[in-house]
Amino acid sequence: MKRIIQIITFSLLAASVHAQNVDYAKKYEMLVSRLGPAGVGVETLLDNWKQADSADVDMLSARISYYLAKSRSTEVVTRPSKTYLAQKPILSLKDSTGTDVYYYQLLKYDDELFGMAVAEMDNAAALYPDMLDFRFMKANAYISYERESPDMALAYLLELIAEDNAGKRSWKYDGKPVEKGFFKEAVQEYCATLFTLDTPSSMEAFLAVSQKMSSLYPDDAAFITNIGSYHMRAKNDAKTALKFYAKAVKKNPKDYPSVKNAVIAARKTKNVKQEKKYLPILAEIAPDNEKSAVKARLEALNGKKK
Repeated sequence: MKRIIQIITFSLLAASVHAQNVDYAKKYEMLVSRLGPAGVGVETLLDNWKQADSADVDMLSARISYYLAKSRSTEVVTRPSKTYLAQKPILSLKDSTGTDVYYYQLLKYDDELFGMAVAEMDNAAALYPDMLDFRFMKANAYISYERESPDMALAYLLELIAEDNAGKRSWKYDGKPVEKGFFKEAVQEYCATLFTLDTPSSMEAFLAVSQKMSSLYPDDAAFITNIGSYHMRAKNDAKTALKFYAKAVKKNPKDYPSVKNAVIAARKTKNVKQEKKYLPILAEIAPDNEKSAVKARLEALNGKKK
């Protein structure tokens, strides 16, 4: 009887905490909808919520959002290029010499508040080490915070890759176990982000992550293609790039980016033999709106009429 009473008492307490958390969640949503994630009263509500249940996942996410929002502001910077950090300018003017100057509105962060946000992410990850949600939040925050030089983002991504490779995690995302290949695809998305930032430091980070993943997954064409793209863009070395693209196509002849890039690199190096080798493959796997152009190019190289 005593054991049954203990179970019933525990169940009642658990139900009470759940109801309390639902109440806090509703109040939080209402405040955020009216005042934003860092509005007046949000911090007090989050502190009370944490006191009621320090391990509530929604509360942990809300605290991260609070400190990130609190740390952010915007600033306008000028650059000579038409794109910067994958953004378009909000304005362009000419200086006294007639040179175009482009204005960009960017996020900037208060260092102390950003550090508090990262601490909240680390706390959440410690409580739920298998949840990728909090890991990705941290990687995203670092990339946004560091802008041109994603050094901390690179270090964290490599750390996360090593943790995944150790095989000790049963990763979950959005409350569900992830499917095979999910983590690898997520890392490729980060590679794409680093490539798109297109700064010297981001390109080096792109290369480092791609090389690490390629060493762990030597048969994956995507990361081999990444290395080729690094040489193509960062080094302007189409000849070296073509070698990596060719290797990627050999691994997976149906990988569209690898084949398309091999054709581009071959054309750039005026390597007709290699271009004629990859064009027929591209014609098979290219989107329908691209097939006719690919076939026309191949016919032209073969000396046929278009």
